[in-house]
Amino acid sequence: MSIYEKIYENSIKNPEIFWGEVAKDINWYKEPTKILNKDSGVWFEDGELNTCYNAVDVHVENGKGEDVAIYYDSPVTDTKKSISYQELLNRVSKVAGMLAKAGINKGDRVVIYMPMIPEAIIAMLACARIGAIHSVVFGGFASHELAIRIDDICPKAILSASCGIEIDKVLDYKILLDEAIKLSSHKVQTCFIFQREQKEASLIDGRDLDWKVSEDNANSTPCVSVKSNDPLYVLYTSGTTGKPKGVIRDNGGHAVALKWSMNNIYNCKSSQVYWAASDVGWVVGHSYIVYAPLFNGCSTILYEGKPVRTPDSGAFWRVCEEYKVNVLFTAPTAFRAIKKEDPQGLLAKKYNLQSLETVFIAGERCDSDTLNWIKEISSTPVIDNWWQTETGWPIAANPIGIEMIPVKAGSPTKPMPGFVVEVFNEKHQKCKANELGNITLKLPLPPSCLTGIWNNEQGYIKSYLSDYEGYYLSGDSGYIDEDGYLWVMGRMDGVINVAGHRFSTGEFEEIISSHNAIAECAVIGVDDELRGEIAIGFLVLKSNVEAKNEDIIKEVITLMREQVGAVASFRIATIVPRLPKTRSGKILRGTMRAIADGKSYNMPSTIEDKSVLPEIESAINELGYPHKTKDIK
Repeated sequence: MSIYEKIYENSIKNPEIFWGEVAKDINWYKEPTKILNKDSGVWFEDGELNTCYNAVDVHVENGKGEDVAIYYDSPVTDTKKSISYQELLNRVSKVAGMLAKAGINKGDRVVIYMPMIPEAIIAMLACARIGAIHSVVFGGFASHELAIRIDDICPKAILSASCGIEIDKVLDYKILLDEAIKLSSHKVQTCFIFQREQKEASLIDGRDLDWKVSEDNANSTPCVSVKSNDPLYVLYTSGTTGKPKGVIRDNGGHAVALKWSMNNIYNCKSSQVYWAASDVGWVVGHSYIVYAPLFNGCSTILYEGKPVRTPDSGAFWRVCEEYKVNVLFTAPTAFRAIKKEDPQGLLAKKYNLQSLETVFIAGERCDSDTLNWIKEISSTPVIDNWWQTETGWPIAANPIGIEMIPVKAGSPTKPMPGFVVEVFNEKHQKCKANELGNITLKLPLPPSCLTGIWNNEQGYIKSYLSDYEGYYLSGDSGYIDEDGYLWVMGRMDGVINVAGHRFSTGEFEEIISSHNAIAECAVIGVDDELRGEIAIGFLVLKSNVEAKNEDIIKEVITLMREQVGAVASFRIATIVPRLPKTRSGKILRGTMRAIADGKSYNMPSTIEDKSVLPEIESAINELGYPHKTKDIK
């Protein structure tokens, strides 16, 4: 039995002993004696701690105050900055005081709508410091999306900035924020606005406060003790309906699992440099830009830029050389973009990558060609790992901090401690080796996994716990091979993954249907070499519509950009006379996707009219699908 197998087996057979030992690596105000409540699945329920203390204060107290906590690199503003743990502590303490002065207390919610600047991390840590629950909304989301989240979380305050930078375009965050508050039913009383020199914003008297002035006038505030299972944050993720789901993450289990993962999965030790090339608005940013590296006393990199065009496709390699990055973690999409611009990896050869020990990839399924290209160009092991917003850390990975398991390209390898992964078919029978089915996780889930959905307990049960008794339904399909390797093949439902960002096709369809010329529509995700998946809209027009087809398509694309934001990359739509449906009225999206991806499919026995599929196939062909190399700009 290998070292990994012994550790994994111990975590499954003796979960309380295993996680009780792991929890000793965290600083508690009150050490937990109840490691697992088997009835509720709650971990460390009688423990008390503070997440910010474990991420910042403890390192200063242990003499690491001068070590670099954050390297901030912004090629879009030509800014570079190093922030020590002591400097980070000073600013976080003041911003916590700023929030406290505004009446923000333990348990209050705070929305953070920020670009990739140090203040985004500082805001998250400041909330954790005083026990406030933060909810970060990706800065690329439009006002409509922000308003939905404001109404669900009902924040007492919002922390934002005057603008963000998208390559060479200034995005006016303040205008988007003002419109979101106008659209929302819940009216926020206080907004702190960080003024950036690229564009200053006008402040609304009585509601908006200048962040810098408020921080300067605030008192430093100490950490407060919170219960282990008190919420640390709520992070919204798309469901199969238009309403996003607010995943609740606790304080104790989160700290325990993430710190374990840094040492044992990512093999990044204290004082090493870790770079998760993602955004703080996504779960990767929460877990591996902010919390996990800081829990472990590492230096984390906050990068405000793209893998290409800032200034070129050598940007990632430049950052790796400049900051002596030891571990790089990003989505396959980023490397597909780099590969498209620099297929021979010539720019990579300009930089010294000797410090780089490992490249980790996650976010969407990584094809073997991309994995092998990264390995060749970087001359380092490339490790796939699979997890979700709901889990907060890898379900399956290659735990190189324990031992390197042989890699199978396309597989995230094997389950991590605490995760019992099983695959079931629709008859609720366990699948055999290599048999495709629905991926589930046996309850109880290990530490750091979601404790519920904000304001929607029934939705939590229905979405995750009702399909297979005693199991969490991941929403992904796949199989386990004869060697115990997990293969994740795609989503079971209507959620698509565009460059690592999850979107609901139901939400897209709701927005498109609001156009006055649209009778009905369907949105599907299709395979894309660069982004993993992209969305295609199929539009059925109302009768007697006089506008030109091309004008309607342009208007729909504009509508999607306004309602969701450019991050959705919705740029392809076509008008069709009708949609393929079952006799019960369900749209055959799976069949449409199979046609677009060039895969074989069986004519559904429940189809209402077989003659509609040739019409759909013709429309898909006119768009240039199926394809493998089409460049969508």
